[in-house]
Amino acid sequence: MAGLMQTPTNTGWTLVNDELDNLLEGFFRPLRRKPDGAPAGVVPAMDVTERDNEYVIRMDMPGVSREDIDITLAEGVLTICGEVKRQHEEKAGDRVIREERCYGKLTRSVRLGSHIDEKKVAANYKDGVLELILPKAEEVKPKKITVS
Repeated sequence: MAGLMQTPTNTGWTLVNDELDNLLEGFFRPLRRKPDGAPAGVVPAMDVTERDNEYVIRMDMPGVSREDIDITLAEGVLTICGEVKRQHEEKAGDRVIREERCYGKLTRSVRLGSHIDEKKVAANYKDGVLELILPKAEEVKPKKITVS
């Protein structure tokens, strides 16, 4: 089962993306807050899109009930937690032939930095996908300057 719960690697990223990530204070870099020796947990897949006025995060959370999702934003770090619960009970005489689905807690944290208007963050959950809308703070939005 441990082989199914791997932490995604940073393959495919170029130096330009690393420089952009550093500019955004680690926005795209997941935090690893796991004590040494702790078992590997499930790290859900995440897409991050930047728009003119906001960032959009979409994260796969299949099998997680809306009630089991916990989202916190503290000191510039967004943490998303959920739990996939077993959906069946084993009865006496049952014999599991193969078990590949993962159960348990999943967590993902990303550093947002100071570029987000924390008061306007919104979350939606549909069909196993969590979507977060993270509006940019006014001071980092592009401003149009009119020439007179």
